[in-house]
Amino acid sequence: MPDHDTILDLAVTTAREAGALTLEWFARFRELEISHKGPADFVSEADFASERLIRERLLGAYPDWSLEGEEYAPTEGSDRTYRWLVDPIDGTTNFINGMDYTISIALRRGNETVLGALYNPVRDEMFTAVKGGGSFCNGERMRVSGQVDTRLFAIGTGLPTPNLSLYPGAYARLDAIRAPIGAVRIVGSAANSCAYVALGRLTGYFEETGFSDTAAGILCVEEAGGVVTDWWGRGPEFYERTGTMIVANAATHAFLIEQLKDVPKKG
Repeated sequence: MPDHDTILDLAVTTAREAGALTLEWFARFRELEISHKGPADFVSEADFASERLIRERLLGAYPDWSLEGEEYAPTEGSDRTYRWLVDPIDGTTNFINGMDYTISIALRRGNETVLGALYNPVRDEMFTAVKGGGSFCNGERMRVSGQVDTRLFAIGTGLPTPNLSLYPGAYARLDAIRAPIGAVRIVGSAANSCAYVALGRLTGYFEETGFSDTAAGILCVEEAGGVVTDWWGRGPEFYERTGTMIVANAATHAFLIEQLKDVPKKG
């Protein structure tokens, strides 16, 4: 494989460029021209501009690799070993309402995520991870929370609107977990939620979401000592396909597995 550091530097530089570009729109978010992909799933011109920039930078450097993004059809390169997974703005609804959002870039080799960069331009926080090399926030090593007291857990999730085609029962699951723990938080970006678990701001996070949103974040959590499974404790062959994922420290993971055990299995 080409040098990890060189590729990560490219991902970081590209994410920062996309961050600077999107902040130009973010500064005037009330004026954005918004189109709808569906209820609570917005797309702005900034999404498209961000992905175009990311595509130009990544495929310009590695033209034979593949790239899968959110807003354009996948690019299939001649070298099928390597595939970029890109979310040009994760948390678009946050973005168009002036709240934190994330730019996510992950590199896959075969069925494995080997490195990733997540950037929150609003807070200027860059989260990076390399398989086997740890995960970092602005250059400082990240570790998941050591919290084991259920009463002090801070768990992230998301709440879809009722007409979205997601796993049913989101509000019932929220009701099942909220009483015993310290707090439930909705960050509004799956990528940023994963980063917050890796950093210890959340003890855990669960949701049904797209894998391109979370591939880099999952690697950050794993490299920070966290646990990642689907809602029933199964591995990447399930959560990468279904999007039903738990990322957490060990204690919060055990708690969420217990709370979600009666949900009918998906996939």
